[in-house]
Amino acid sequence: MGRHSNRRHYAAHVENCQVGVFLAYATDRGRTLIDRRLYLPTSWTEDRERCRRAGIDDEVAFETKVAMAKAMVRRVITDKIPFRWVTADAAYGFSKGWRSELERADVFHVMATTRHDTVVTRWAIDHPVHDLFNGLPRQKWKRRSCGNGAHGLRIYDWARVEVRPWHRPDRRHWVIARRSVARPQEISYYIAYCPAETTLDDLIRIAGSRWAIEECFQSAKQECGLDDYQVRRYPGWHRHMTLAMAAHACLTVLRARELDAGKAETDPPSSSTSASLKYDG
Repeated sequence: MGRHSNRRHYAAHVENCQVGVFLAYATDRGRTLIDRRLYLPTSWTEDRERCRRAGIDDEVAFETKVAMAKAMVRRVITDKIPFRWVTADAAYGFSKGWRSELERADVFHVMATTRHDTVVTRWAIDHPVHDLFNGLPRQKWKRRSCGNGAHGLRIYDWARVEVRPWHRPDRRHWVIARRSVARPQEISYYIAYCPAETTLDDLIRIAGSRWAIEECFQSAKQECGLDDYQVRRYPGWHRHMTLAMAAHACLTVLRARELDAGKAETDPPSSSTSASLKYDG
């Protein structure tokens, strides 16, 4: 889950800005954008005449970015699109209400949050997440990569602490800390709800998959013109984004098929094969 903005800069001020909330779908065979919504601040939604001039229907009310994110994930669940995990940055993951909703639906998630977030532990109802890792033994920290970045492997020190002691026997709740190797004072935090057998390496992989949204933005801009528009109306923005996303999804599927075909030509024959896909949506 992520945001994208299109800005045009002149002299010393921003002339135009549009902010969209996007949902990406990521697997080990590819990733693409599958939903989008244009964020409208209250300065717009409280001025219905201005909205009408921009093609925004009267029933379109103000929604926070978190509310938009919730709606898009609910739609994926309702449409029975297969996925296993939800992940998002701290702007969305900080929402206790959304995390609780995902948990009630038994949707596994690794959500980034802030150091000021609190969780329920066996010691306190509102325990600050950053306090959980004070004095944690050095051997509890594991140096791992969470995937490739613009400058190579993203390597950090990681640790996790279990919270919420009254969980289901087959589920676990964790707070995860990601510490910079070069600047140990810089620590980021995640809240996880997952199957009991989930390892720290699994959670690190899911946390790292959040960057799929940025990779989608980059490739969709370069290959499909995602940001090549000058629209000033609500329908136009959604039409352009829909067309660019459809083109990007098509390219993603074609690339996956090419990779499958290449693998089939090089793999030795097998009398028995099976496939298992894990979706990190």
